Amino acid sequence: MRIRGSASIIWWVGAGLLAAGLAACGQKDEQASAPQVEERTIAVTPATASVKASFLTGELQDMKVTERVEKGSGKVVDPPKLWATLKLKNTSESQAARLIVGKIEYADAEGKVIPLAEGRGDTSFKFYSYQTERLDPGMETTARIEVPFPAAALKDKKLRDIRLELTYIPTPYKEETINIQVTVGN
Repeated sequence: MRIRGSASIIWWVGAGLLAAGLAACGQKDEQASAPQVEERTIAVTPATASVKASFLTGELQDMKVTERVEKGSGKVVDPPKLWATLKLKNTSESQAARLIVGKIEYADAEGKVIPLAEGRGDTSFKFYSYQTERLDPGMETTARIEVPFPAAALKDKKLRDIRLELTYIPTPYKEETINIQVTVGN
């Protein structure tokens, strides 16, 4: 009986090693057959632009377009996206702003909007502020932008303008000092 038990253990160990070997071979085959993907970065010129909307001023910085493609074939795996950083400052002395949403549009040489391919979503982005709900006078904020980019603008190189739309609620901002007459003691 002891020999039979040993043979059973050897059989199970052998079966386990065989299964592990087959699984490893399958992973190597998957890795070998999976296409290699690389990220392609396309420069936007200028990479930084000044922005001004009423009493909000700042810059749209580090603009670039990226897409992921298969090495060799150039087939697009992940469609193009515009990446940028929007820095805004409230330059008003008498108004605060509650930033709601921003939107990017792309225009061709004739000023017409270049549409995104169907199913690409929209180009809106939200402002996330962990410090405050509003942008008071003198305050600054930064928003990271990652929105779809029209592939047609890359192929034809017909992009002329990037339009930035800001939706915000301006509110009056006023500081006052009130003197209260008091006495201490008796």
